[in-house]
Amino acid sequence: MGHPRDAQAHWEDVYRTNAVDEVSWYQDSADISLRLIGPRPGPSGTGRAVDVGAGTSPVLDALLAAGWGRVTALDVSATALDVIRHRVGEHDPRAAYAVSDVLAWQPDHHYDLWHDRAVLHFLTEPAERSAYVALAARTVAPGGALVLGCFAADGPTRCSGLPTVRRSADQLASEFGAHFTLETAQTETHHTPTGAAQAFTWVRLRRTTDTRRTP
Repeated sequence: MGHPRDAQAHWEDVYRTNAVDEVSWYQDSADISLRLIGPRPGPSGTGRAVDVGAGTSPVLDALLAAGWGRVTALDVSATALDVIRHRVGEHDPRAAYAVSDVLAWQPDHHYDLWHDRAVLHFLTEPAERSAYVALAARTVAPGGALVLGCFAADGPTRCSGLPTVRRSADQLASEFGAHFTLETAQTETHHTPTGAAQAFTWVRLRRTTDTRRTP
């Protein structure tokens, strides 16, 4: 995604100059994400989740409603996160907000769920993708879930003016295979607000139960 400050300027401009429901990735519900995430681990009020590249997504709201104990929305755009913060409410102690490029993020604990819809496909350099995999491996607790949605092999080659990398489920499973095992995969055709069709690959990967490292 280039230098983090370049990415921040780009995405701040996107969210400041477009209405929430005008961006191509807009969705009024996160049905596929929530199906792949499944039930929270443990009783109500437990479980930590992070929504990587949250934007203005409804995922945080839905996970809080499902009883997750702590949900972090991570995005490089403070403007986008302010939309979620105002929608959810300023004082919900279960909601956290982190303004950071994902590769610069320094989590201070492990998560039971890592969710990413449409961030990974912007990491076009092999070194960036390797750093992403390593960060996810350090951050997701053993037995935790990694739910990813990215452009499929026949998906767009560009989005929001930036190049993308397209992946099949098998390619994603191979990319993360040193630390995660593939549990399920599916495809989605996302329709943008202007009616364009975008092909997505979705996977749920499970963190293998090897020695846990501190983020």
